[in-house]
Formats: sequence, structure tokens, C-alpha cells
Amino acid sequence: MLQIIDSRQAERILGRRAARLSEAEAAVRPIIEAVRKHGDKALLAYARRFDGLDRRGVGVPQRELDAAAAHLDPDFRAAVRVASRNIRAFAKLQLPQSRSAPIAPGLKLGQIVRPLETVAAYIPSGRYPLPSTLLMTLIPAQVAGVKNVCVASPRATPEIWGAASLLKVTRVFQMGGAHAIAAFAYGTRTVPRAERIVGPGNIYVAAAKKLLAGEVGIDFIAGPTEILLVAREGNPTWIAADMLAQAEHDTDASALLLTTSKRLAQAVVKEVERQLAALPTAPVARVAIDSNSAVILVGSIEQAMEMANRFAPEHLSIADASLLKQVENAGSVFIGPHSTEAAGDYASGPNHVLPTSGAARLRGGLSSADFVKVISTQELTPAALKRLEPAITTLARAEGLEAHARSVEARNCG
Repeated sequence: MLQIIDSRQAERILGRRAARLSEAEAAVRPIIEAVRKHGDKALLAYARRFDGLDRRGVGVPQRELDAAAAHLDPDFRAAVRVASRNIRAFAKLQLPQSRSAPIAPGLKLGQIVRPLETVAAYIPSGRYPLPSTLLMTLIPAQVAGVKNVCVASPRATPEIWGAASLLKVTRVFQMGGAHAIAAFAYGTRTVPRAERIVGPGNIYVAAAKKLLAGEVGIDFIAGPTEILLVAREGNPTWIAADMLAQAEHDTDASALLLTTSKRLAQAVVKEVERQLAALPTAPVARVAIDSNSAVILVGSIEQAMEMANRFAPEHLSIADASLLKQVENAGSVFIGPHSTEAAGDYASGPNHVLPTSGAARLRGGLSSADFVKVISTQELTPAALKRLEPAITTLARAEGLEAHARSVEARNCG
């Protein structure tokens, strides 16, 4: 049963269990090394062993993608259209822009924005195949202008294959786990080397991304999913539903409610139990609710927000926009009772690939900005360089870099 605890007991819940990556890292190291050394030969062997691959290669033929799209349920196709429209609009909003401006006479500074050449999206298809993750990872890359957008998913799933076809993505590979990450990190004869790999996965995918982060860019190392809700009052049915929506993801998922109201806390606990009784995913959600979730009674909403910032949740739900000024750390913020986290998971537009395990202290969610390089530019006139000469030469000589100083003086000696 969902427990109610005092804020003084909260550290036990708020202090996340460290991701147990060490064992997973030991398991994936030989897989990564085999793919690095033997390329497609090792990749195919692992794909057949772990992913049930029964085709000659990991590449999924275009006809198979198109056939999956042709058989998609009309309601599913409509849902993809709606979600894609909003995801694309928000990705455009987040995309850095090329620009330049004079900041002093003769000194023009700016930036140019260039897309990465090749990126890879990992799409889980285990307990829950996630075509929504395909939309969330591929559309921002397309908005950024990436030329080669690739997909890896371990199981042949009609919704994932079909959605890839609808998005006009042609480089789809049936492969998963550490061998898929290694293939994109090093490149093989079949699989292109990627500049960045994005998307969630199991602990072995996370371990492989961690080990290969020096070879390839990654988004972040995903841990168990989490939601934290802050409420003085509210509808217990809705709050319980939001907590269970998170809990059903995984037995390690976490759903936390911070409230000043003991009455609301008790009502939410009862409602969680009522809804669990009829939830098809209850076997998973029950473990997450009993083991990793709680209602935490706090003395004030200010205390709740301080605790929320310390936790840095993947998903943060707040009662209204007046609390936004107190938000410092969160992957994504859901404002008001109708802004359910499920809307963000699927169709409202902001990305659902978000930092977990406290990584929201360092960055926000995946965005179109993750798929571009922002390159600075600078243009100086002779007069501008002359004005900067004293600062440049003084700093250069303070560092013992005489040639730097002389490179400026050579231009200004006349």
C-alpha cells in the first residue's frame, strides 16, 4: 500500500537508490568489444541471440516498414498526426538560430547553427513497445536538419515500424541492447557511425551508453522513471491516476506526492488502492507503489518546493503557475490539474525523453538543440583589433604565449 510519511522520514524515499550499473557494465563490456572488433559478424550473432532476429541482416527493408504503416489502425494514424504536429512545433521553438550582431564598433560576433550528420534513436520494444518515443526522438532531429536519422529497436513491432514509415525514416535496424549502442558508436558495414545516440533503454543500454560516451555523444544515462506532485489540495482521483500512470512503467518507478493536507493524503492512498484493483498493469504498478512511492506530509508548500528541487524530478506536477518561480530543478513541469503527465508522454509537444536520477540538476529534456552544433563566429576590423591589442597582448604574455601576442602586433605594427 502507498505509505504516508512525515517530511522527516522523506530522505529514505527521496534518496534514490544508485543505479546498479556496475554489474551491467561488466556484462556489456565484452559485447561492446566484440562489435568494435568484428562489426556485423558480432552484431548479427548478438541480435539473433538477444533480439530473436530471423532475417539475414539487422536492416529492416522499406517494404516491411511501408506494409506496417498500411495496416495501422486509423485511430493510431490520427493520433500520430496530432502528436507529431505538436512535437514538431515545439521542436522548432527550441531550435537555436543563426545570428550575429555588432557589440562594439568594428566587432561583429555571432553564431551559426549546423545539424549533426548522423544520429541514432533507440526505441524500446520490450514489455511496452514505445512508438511515442520514436516520435519524440526522430522529429526533433528532423527539425534540426539531420541528414541521416537512424532507428534501432529490438523487436519487430508494427506500430514502431509503421510510425517510422509515416515519418519517412528509412534507416531502421532490428537490434537492441548493448550491441545496438556499440554498432552506432563504432559503425559497421551495415550500420552507420552516429554522432549522437538518444533514447531510453534498459540497464544494459544505459551501461553501454555510459561506457561509450567518449566515443559518441549521448543524451543522458536514463534511470527509473519518476514523478513528483506538489499539492495543497486537489482531486484525489486525478492525483492517484497520475501516480499510477508513472508506476505502471516499471517496478523501479517512483511516484511521490508532497502535500500539506493529511486529509488529501489519506484520500489519495484510498484512491490508489481502488484504481489498482482494476488496472491491467497492476502487477508492475503495485511493486512500484509499495516499494518506491509515498505521500509525504510537509509543513508548507515552500518546504515542498525545496524538497522537490533537491530531488530534481523527471516530471514535476504543480498546482498552478505561481509556483514556477520556485522551480529550480526538473525535467519537465506540468502546471495545473488538467496538465496530466500522460499528455506530455504522448501529444502535448514537449519531449518525454527526460533526465532521471537527479540529472535534472544539470539539464532539461531532449530537444532539437541536442541535434545541432552552435558554432561561434567573430569578425574584427583593423580598428577593432587595434583597440583590443593591449588586452590581448597583456593576457597572452601573462600566460607565456608570446606568439599569440606577436600575431596581433604583426597586424598593427604598420
